[in-house]
Amino acid sequence: MNKPVVVAEETLTEPVVVSDVATVAAKSNAKSNAKPNAKPGAGPAYIVLAGISVSHFLNDTMQSLIASVYPILKDTYALDFAQIGMITLAFQFTASLLQPVVGHYTDKKAQPYSLAIGMASTFFGLLLLAVAQQYLVILVAAALVGLGSAVFHPESARIARLASGGRYGFAQSVFQLGGSFGTSMGPVLAALIVVPFGQGSIAWFSSIAFLAILILWRIGRWYAPQITAKKVAPLHAHPDGPSSRRVAIALLVLVALLFSKQLYVSSLSSYYIFYLIDRFGVSTQAAQMYLFVFLAANAVGAFLGGPLGDRFGRKIVIWISILGALPFTLALPYVGLVGSAVLSVFIGLIISSTTSSIIVFAQELVPHRFGMISGVFFGVAFGIGGLGAAVLGKLADHTSIEFVYQVCSYLPAIGLLAVFLPKLPRPAR
Repeated sequence: MNKPVVVAEETLTEPVVVSDVATVAAKSNAKSNAKPNAKPGAGPAYIVLAGISVSHFLNDTMQSLIASVYPILKDTYALDFAQIGMITLAFQFTASLLQPVVGHYTDKKAQPYSLAIGMASTFFGLLLLAVAQQYLVILVAAALVGLGSAVFHPESARIARLASGGRYGFAQSVFQLGGSFGTSMGPVLAALIVVPFGQGSIAWFSSIAFLAILILWRIGRWYAPQITAKKVAPLHAHPDGPSSRRVAIALLVLVALLFSKQLYVSSLSSYYIFYLIDRFGVSTQAAQMYLFVFLAANAVGAFLGGPLGDRFGRKIVIWISILGALPFTLALPYVGLVGSAVLSVFIGLIISSTTSSIIVFAQELVPHRFGMISGVFFGVAFGIGGLGAAVLGKLADHTSIEFVYQVCSYLPAIGLLAVFLPKLPRPAR
């Protein structure tokens, strides 16, 4: 992954040419086959995509541990649901606040080794969470993990696009697959390790952060030669593209769509365990496994959405993935345990398939601002999740968890706003 490929800054959004992926993999120390002026017809740089996806997997595995250990923290420190929501807010607020700032800065001056440095924040956050004995210290530890996420997502999304070979939806899906699968592994690891061995066992997962630092440093070595300083070429709007006013409206619509998707997913990620325990009387470990089923389906859906968007158009995928989940979310609060598990699979598969299409659609609306746009949308996702978790926790304290899921079941109806999205000129669909 450290083969030098010099690409001008103005072509950072173009894919890297890898004429023979097998040869590149076999001869990692040989001269790169990539050409300076990559063209959209070139194949993806699969090695780089795999590396950034694995890094995303490790990053989000560690992040998902926070929500997965909520029952332990709640029992150990006698926390209420509002305090649980504040932990999520502390974790996601740092990511939400800083991601657009990081993306805007790296648009102007790319930082290839920032990913490894940011992961160090996650490393120290996990160690602090393992030894935290006070609520305030838990909040600080969660914020440190969020800080690592803020640094990771914007630049890694840019690298995924750079290595896409013109298959932007596919590359974004590969990137999202790692994160979604990592999120699904958190409850499993919590059930197998943290629940039996206690809060201190969280420190063991700092080894995952260290592995991620090594991988990201290697990716940084691949990325660094491609960002040689050159003046950015003037950007001319596509003659068939939407007006600036339509672009602004479309971005607001995409934010609203991401709001409906992310807030619903946040409600399941943060409180599904408590919902299953309260309503069906299952054990904490069993509830975590049910959460894993939902999050695993979420990971599969996130992978499928990108290639489908490349094939059929992103607007169509956005329509189907948001509104398509509505019948299942409406039914979830009224079915039994088995029905909840089955419906959660359908919800995860359908609603998560929109993430890649929303992000790529937004990137194509604002060319050459991929870092900032990625930061804004990843940041909005984290921010909505954090604020939503806090608000839903407060609502659950005053009503019930079941009432929360009845309210959240209507969120996918916001998908009707997709009618206001413009048609983008080819090849950006």
